[in-house]
Amino acid sequence: MEFVASHLLTLILFLPALTAIVILFLPRARVGLIRGVAFAASLVPLGLSIWLWLAYDAAHSGYQFVEQADWYRAVGSSYHLGVDGLSVPMVLLTTLLTPLALLISWSIAENVRSYMALFLMLETGMLGVFLTIDLLLFFVFWEIGLIPMYFLINQWGSANREYASFKFLIYTMAGSLGLLLAIQLIGVASRTFDLQEISVLWSGLREPLTLLGLPITLSVGTVKAIAFWAFVIAFAIKVPIWPFHTWLPDAHTEAPTAGSMILAGVLLKLGAYGFLRLVLPLYPVEAKTYAGALGLLAVLAIIFGAFAAWGQEDFKRLVAYSSVNHMGFVVLGIAAAAYARGTLAAPDAVIALNGAVLQMFNHGLSAAGMFLLVGVIYDRTHTRDLRSFGGLFPLAPVYGGILIFTSMASLGLPGLNGFVSEFLVVRGVWPIFTVYTALAMIGLLVTGAYIMRGVGMVLHGPLNPKWADHSLEINRREIAAIGPLMALMLWIGVWPAWILGVINKTVLHLFG
Repeated sequence: MEFVASHLLTLILFLPALTAIVILFLPRARVGLIRGVAFAASLVPLGLSIWLWLAYDAAHSGYQFVEQADWYRAVGSSYHLGVDGLSVPMVLLTTLLTPLALLISWSIAENVRSYMALFLMLETGMLGVFLTIDLLLFFVFWEIGLIPMYFLINQWGSANREYASFKFLIYTMAGSLGLLLAIQLIGVASRTFDLQEISVLWSGLREPLTLLGLPITLSVGTVKAIAFWAFVIAFAIKVPIWPFHTWLPDAHTEAPTAGSMILAGVLLKLGAYGFLRLVLPLYPVEAKTYAGALGLLAVLAIIFGAFAAWGQEDFKRLVAYSSVNHMGFVVLGIAAAAYARGTLAAPDAVIALNGAVLQMFNHGLSAAGMFLLVGVIYDRTHTRDLRSFGGLFPLAPVYGGILIFTSMASLGLPGLNGFVSEFLVVRGVWPIFTVYTALAMIGLLVTGAYIMRGVGMVLHGPLNPKWADHSLEINRREIAAIGPLMALMLWIGVWPAWILGVINKTVLHLFG
């Protein structure tokens, strides 16, 4: 037990990868065994994450459960893990969604062994981004999270999966190249990749940087400017911020249901987490200078994402564009915090940033739930065309009730989780970016319209007779997969203090 307590983050991080290796040695034909081992093993990191959450001291603002060991001493990089109020909710979200996504993957019948192994490797990659506080390791895990998702879309996606997976790879690799450049420049200039040390050294750096093998010397200001823009572009693509969003609808539409759940639930959060962890702390001056432009792009994402979702006839594509819309509120909160830091509006910025971090968690719940429900109806009907549905509520009343509940959480109905986070963002941003907030309300209005339109086209109106003799009801395994998400949507909506108490202390420490 003492070993587990002292290596808790390492166990959470690498148990999925170790399970993936074990699965590769299981007989390919033993599909039931492979599914059972993958699902059971994915529950272990979830249990350890719950232990982490319960043991985490919300009154302490710094990193906790820190583990450090030599890894690549020659370049100043170490195996350095830790969590704070920004990362521990994301770790809990990742380890929660992974077993639920695996549970919904029982419909995968081909190459199950490879599918499960890739999914567990993907979990390790995502967790590594949230757990590591060494920039070189941050990049390694960032890339580990990219490759499995490419193969999940390419091998188990829909008809247009090759195009969607290639587009996903090109966009995210383009951002990764800039990210690697920025991390290299910071590491060479600081002579370390340790984020805690860089946070102390970075603002005081004055020595010019000479590029080895080239007769070029860069000032510290130039190095910082290059790294800043490389970070911003990489994270903007990952969120994604408009107009870098065009890879997202295709990737979501063609990915298998579980892939869409993880893509929306966790992978999009890596970009927002990068802004919070790296851009705002390391570049407060630059972030403040360009906060207005970032806020404008966030508002455009909110508005255009909502109108794009309204115009969709494909149910899954509607939910995909809703992610652009909802993640716009996260970016708007981050932009407000960057602009108001150190001013009289700083308390409002703290409110906005609390809302942004909570929105990351909340969107992970509601978006994963919505993609799960789209997958359920697609498995029965083999179509996602909203015009092909209609009047299905009497045929699937349990499914209909769950769809309405989850849609209302996504919409932001008071009493459910989406309302709390979006209200905090709007309340915090209003004194800082008043015009932006007012414009964002257009997107909020259209959000209600496209959610109600989608629900109405699926469940209400005249019954499409082609489904009259079909069994469309959700089954017990699918209810078990979405049940925990619904419980958390309601719990956060009714009593958000249990998670905001963890987030707020770190936000105050870093940005207050």
